[in-house]
Amino acid sequence: MKRVLLFFATNLAVMLVLSIVLNVLGVGRLLTGSGLDVTGLLLFALVIGFVGSFISLLISKPMAKWTTGARVIGSPKNSTEQWLVDTVRDLAHRAEIGMPQVAIFEGAPNAFATGAFKNSALVAVSTGLLQSMNAEEIKAVLGHEVSHIGNGDMVTLTLIQGVVNTFVIFFARVVGYLVDKTVFRTERGVGPGFYVTVIACDIVFGILASIIVAYFSRQREFRADAGSADLLASPQPMINALARLGGLAPGELPQSFKASGITDKAGWLALFSTHPPIDRRIAELQGLR
Repeated sequence: MKRVLLFFATNLAVMLVLSIVLNVLGVGRLLTGSGLDVTGLLLFALVIGFVGSFISLLISKPMAKWTTGARVIGSPKNSTEQWLVDTVRDLAHRAEIGMPQVAIFEGAPNAFATGAFKNSALVAVSTGLLQSMNAEEIKAVLGHEVSHIGNGDMVTLTLIQGVVNTFVIFFARVVGYLVDKTVFRTERGVGPGFYVTVIACDIVFGILASIIVAYFSRQREFRADAGSADLLASPQPMINALARLGGLAPGELPQSFKASGITDKAGWLALFSTHPPIDRRIAELQGLR
């Protein structure tokens, strides 16, 4: 969950910076100076939308380390660290991917995997997870994270994010153009109303677009659960891990991840949840038996 929400936050920040910089440079005027150039605007949105999402992908691993304070295990200092490294190596071999970096971060039960490339990814687990689960359950969680890497979920998320970014940029500027012409009645080029409206729409549309990305994220969680069951040759360890997570109090997360947690979302907040309810995930795994 940390992995996806950090990507959301990074992507939104990158898109806002790109939007402000391009507006300051006058690119917005070039696109709307003599009327709304729909083709040019769509091409512009496509390029910038995917640039923003791929920048987010490329910096996802260092951002995750910095935000969570994760410490990469270089030379294992104790038996627990040695077991973690050996277990991830074994799972990575089974998943036919390169050995990821293995890291530990302080906090309540949680884990994540991130990185732009399958063969140079990062798997991190919290101290709370190591202290509250048995070896089989931890291995199941690690299998889940390794499956995310093997399935190429970060790349898939990036492509989906690039598509929604494109529409966000496109429609934000269409709305900005219309507001500038009808409300502020700018006759030549574009005025301040255009830029203010565009930035506001970038934020609002970006938040709404995250609903679409979150939906696809939830579907990938089912696949990663199934991947863990496949790597461990049984769904039961992942079922046990999820059941234990469901009974644990969610920990305090970094500010970037305040919208997330181990507990399930309720009501309309469920639309923004990157993970399905734990009971649904357990039911899906039980169906694999």
